Amino acid sequence: MGFKNLLNPQQYEAVTHGDGPLLVLAGAGSGKTRVIAYRIAYLIKKRKIAPSQILGVTFTNKAANEMRERIAKLVGKQAAELTLGTFHSLGLKILREHGKHIGYRSNFTIYNEGDQLSLVRTLIREHPQKREKFDAGLLLSRISSFKNKSVDGASRFSEFGDKYDLVFSDVFQGYQQQLRACQAVDFDDLILLPIRILTDHADIRREYLERFQHLLVDEYQDTNHGQYCLIRLLAGKKPNLCVVGDDDQSIYAWRGAEVRNILQFSKDFPNAKAIKLEQNYRSTQVILDAAYHVIKNNSKRQEKRLWTDRGRGRNIDAFIARDENDEAKTIAWRIQAIQENTKAPWGDFAVLYRSNVQSRAIESALRIAKIPYEVVGGYEFFERKEIKDIVAYLRVINNPRDDLSLLRIVNVPRRGIGGNTIVKLTDAAHEKGSPVIQALRQAKNDDEVSRPAMSGIQSFVRLIDELHQEIPHQPVPDLVRMVIERSGYREELERTIDDAAISAIKVEMVEEIASAAAAFAESQPKGNLMDFIDTISLGDEPNQNGKNKRRKGEAVLLATLHSSKGLEFPYVFLCGLEEKILPHARSLKDNTDVDEERRLCYVGMTRARRHLTLSFTQERVQFGRRAKRIPSRFLKEISPDLLCKQFSHSPFFFHRQKLPDASDSAEQE
Repeated sequence: MGFKNLLNPQQYEAVTHGDGPLLVLAGAGSGKTRVIAYRIAYLIKKRKIAPSQILGVTFTNKAANEMRERIAKLVGKQAAELTLGTFHSLGLKILREHGKHIGYRSNFTIYNEGDQLSLVRTLIREHPQKREKFDAGLLLSRISSFKNKSVDGASRFSEFGDKYDLVFSDVFQGYQQQLRACQAVDFDDLILLPIRILTDHADIRREYLERFQHLLVDEYQDTNHGQYCLIRLLAGKKPNLCVVGDDDQSIYAWRGAEVRNILQFSKDFPNAKAIKLEQNYRSTQVILDAAYHVIKNNSKRQEKRLWTDRGRGRNIDAFIARDENDEAKTIAWRIQAIQENTKAPWGDFAVLYRSNVQSRAIESALRIAKIPYEVVGGYEFFERKEIKDIVAYLRVINNPRDDLSLLRIVNVPRRGIGGNTIVKLTDAAHEKGSPVIQALRQAKNDDEVSRPAMSGIQSFVRLIDELHQEIPHQPVPDLVRMVIERSGYREELERTIDDAAISAIKVEMVEEIASAAAAFAESQPKGNLMDFIDTISLGDEPNQNGKNKRRKGEAVLLATLHSSKGLEFPYVFLCGLEEKILPHARSLKDNTDVDEERRLCYVGMTRARRHLTLSFTQERVQFGRRAKRIPSRFLKEISPDLLCKQFSHSPFFFHRQKLPDASDSAEQE
């Protein structure tokens, strides 16, 4: 196998590294996966290391399977003898084999998040402080955080200065006792219990040190403290440990990842060799330079300057839009213009954003333009249950004879109207050929309808009638807000969803409908409720399962920046580069969090292969109210000579910088 001819000098140096710790700082698009696969092949073919003595660890089963397939192409059937898997699968293997040493049978149960939440809710209900309302999701998050800190022997419970301090100690201890009593573990235990076994039982630790002579860890920048400790134990005092990652792409602190693990690797392993992979095989030099101008402002990072032989490429288009709808329409227009000029498939385009809520305006613009799209990292805005519910209210208010929409919301929020009652009244209406709303109005004459159900029916009919009468008198945005407020929908979400984060997202999505209505009212001052409903429905395509499944390449991808990691596209649109969006408002409360937001921006920019478009708005509607916007600090960090600054729908897009074309040299592989 001619390794030298298949790798660049830095890749070759990493692949052929001898014994001892190795840190491979692999910049975006620099061939990180290639290096891991070829290093394993080198160990097997050239060093004659038995495949069973090699352990490869990554974060997802998909990544592990793809890695095994790559290696199989290089070493054949020997790839089946490798131990390749996720951190959790590795921990599970250790715990199944040796859990008896800490009191676990080999057939223990793994609790998923739903099981964990159910257990925490039970413990809350049984607690003396149950009069207070506690978020089970928040408590579970704090339990996970404490368990990871306990790796280093933490014994005191952290105090947050809120009401949760009253119950945390009791809930945590009850949670652990119940897990043990049920012979169950959670996902944190799959890392922490193996650490305990390896720490307390030297003979078992020696067994694993002898079994795995070489360890390779992918995406090392994403490891949390527990995973870091597990790897250190498995590596031993004379580690043949190779870790590959990029501190500039560490974007998962919110789920426990610690970028310090990769930044301090050379301190943790003083004899470590560090190799930087700085040749990029994905993007043009302009894109790489612009991304560098942003990321270099993070103080805690390993210096890397990516370069490419793919050519300078086009300048980055940076346009300012009037608002989020103008921004979305301009993105749709530009996608069409580039697609018509290059004949590129729709799958060559991606629109990236910081938060799922930003997808609403983009989806609307693409639907109107008849551009196929798929959403990653969240449901399509108009396919979300809560959005469908509010739209159903609007349809019933506009047309009370719309039985389908009425049956969707008659007991949403819950009004005590049972399913049997709804079926009975619906059947009666159908027999008479009258709308269901008529059967609801006449239910007071039906002795078989219970008193609670009757009360719910009457309140629902009264709500619909009152809102219907408001149509001629209220602007569309006000009608939408009235639906949200008078129906009690927001309160229902807050009352029934224990996870505060999920509840907040759903409430934010519901309120985004008010933003959509405000934008509609501005664009169509004479438009009424029916026009707004038609606008929402415009572009709907018939489907059987609520979602059209498209083959790869047939649709523009819409994704959050977190969801875009690991992907790449010839044409990328990164929108909403505004303060309090990117960087997110939460990060501005603590300047250390801005570093992660900057890394998130860097990840988004480096998804682009041929051309990158950045956009921001002068003002944006949020929660139904329009507010002035400030351009993101990240946009200001990019050197002006790398940008082609424009306004939305600017002719400069065509004249000052010609459209991309199919012969662009940067596209050649």
